[in-house]
Amino acid sequence: MKTGFNSGAIEVLIVLMGDASPGELAFLPGCLSQVFKVRFKTSGEVVRLPPYAYDKTRRQYNSTLLLEYLALSNPGGYAKYLGVTEADLYAGRLNFVFGEAVLNGQYAVVSLHRLRPEFYGNPPDRRLFEARVLKEAVHELGHTFGLTHCENPECVMHFSNSIIDTDVKKAQPCLNCQVKLFRKIFQQPYKRSELNS
Repeated sequence: MKTGFNSGAIEVLIVLMGDASPGELAFLPGCLSQVFKVRFKTSGEVVRLPPYAYDKTRRQYNSTLLLEYLALSNPGGYAKYLGVTEADLYAGRLNFVFGEAVLNGQYAVVSLHRLRPEFYGNPPDRRLFEARVLKEAVHELGHTFGLTHCENPECVMHFSNSIIDTDVKKAQPCLNCQVKLFRKIFQQPYKRSELNS
């Protein structure tokens, strides 16, 4: 059955920001491709975090400002951009966020800081860390494809108030969210003009 989907038309760039380690995130493009059925590539260049986005009092970066900076510094030619940073993030009145995205937009950012077991006083656990990173990356990218928060606590689009919520949910959207996601991707393929805008 033809879907009108051209796998070569949609490509998402993973942008390393600040101290994010490319080796530590080598697993991410392949895992994200399995979820979204589009191509993912990691940028070869690391983007420096803008000093103006850092709040010295909070010792955190403003995720909204990072999204804006990502939009200004992107190389162009990709449908979506996922920034990944080691920095701790906050947004608005929230004490922290695991990430942020532009709904139906091109840009998303995820923080690794609070996804590490060590942050909670636990020993390092690579499998757990990677699972958390994947969930939060899928969640934020889901927003860029138009998905909103889901009430199903096992759905990847469920809002995480804490790391416990992240650990409970799966890395895949629930059936309802998956239908919405693939309808967006498969029935509305990106045009070349959109990729270069």
